[in-house]
Amino acid sequence: MKLGELKPAQETENRKRVGRGIGSGLGKTSGRGHKGQKARSGGGVRRGFEGGQTPLYRRLPKRGFTNIHAKKYTEVTLNMLNKSSKEEVTAETLVADGIISKVNDGIVILATGNLEKKLTVKAVRFTKTAKEKIEALGGKAEVI
Repeated sequence: MKLGELKPAQETENRKRVGRGIGSGLGKTSGRGHKGQKARSGGGVRRGFEGGQTPLYRRLPKRGFTNIHAKKYTEVTLNMLNKSSKEEVTAETLVADGIISKVNDGIVILATGNLEKKLTVKAVRFTKTAKEKIEALGGKAEVI
């Protein structure tokens, strides 16, 4: 451990001591009020319970579904590729340069903007126009 790595001890809060006399403010009914379902031991209602009224999650219509197998790609434009410091551009080099923050399931190259230098780009997918623009400058678009 170094001097610069020191940090204060984590503060702990005393637990609430209920039922310890009237002067504590939490005596007698222990902060539960008088009678009723929430005052009983083991009492209370489940999440979303609205006192017997049909709950919101049952009143709202259910439509559509979420595909659990869907791939989430990170979109990279040609303008973003201009900022790259390397000749060979991969998802890892883009993260290292700080151009993108997360790779997710791979990167997709979009044709937004113009490319200014010759690059070898390795990505999961390319749009048709993006591939043409990269190859027009003498670069390579490799699908991995």
